[in-house]
Amino acid sequence: MMLIVGLGNPGAGYAKTRHNVGFQVIDRLAGDFCPAGWRLRCRSLVMEARFQDQKVVLAKPQTYMNNSGEAVKPLLRWYGLGLAELLVICDDLDLPLGQIRIRKKGGHGGHRGLKSIIGAVGGNEFARLRIGIGRPAPEIDVVQWVLGRFSAAEAPVIEEALARAARAVQILLSEGIERAMNQFN
Repeated sequence: MMLIVGLGNPGAGYAKTRHNVGFQVIDRLAGDFCPAGWRLRCRSLVMEARFQDQKVVLAKPQTYMNNSGEAVKPLLRWYGLGLAELLVICDDLDLPLGQIRIRKKGGHGGHRGLKSIIGAVGGNEFARLRIGIGRPAPEIDVVQWVLGRFSAAEAPVIEEALARAARAVQILLSEGIERAMNQFN
């Protein structure tokens, strides 16, 4: 079993913002896996599904980005999973728009959602898939940037990146993280 957590902020006001690309990948996977439906569990919207022969839990924490660990730790406990069965999907300011990067483990790189998870679970030995949202111009506040929506010019780039990210998760599940890293990094 694998717990796949997409990071974002709950509520319609945050939908389709740069910070919510993790939620958007989870929504794509939910459509691909044809699961039963969302339920609220451990402060997250959770959907149990099957991909090929394995059970997959898709989750969208409802704790706001900076407190994601408050949802992820109880989810791991609820499903009896360790860090090796966790994949976190999030945005990344340091990657160019549309680029994706998969890692087996690592630091938070300044991402407060990842920092919260690492602090809550007591380690960084979990996989992550980051989606590049690019850095704002110097005159634009970073918080405004991540909570802003993609421009008309950026929209096709990010849509293609979301599709690649969903495909990368499927490759990770079916062929392993090494194969996914080799194919998508």
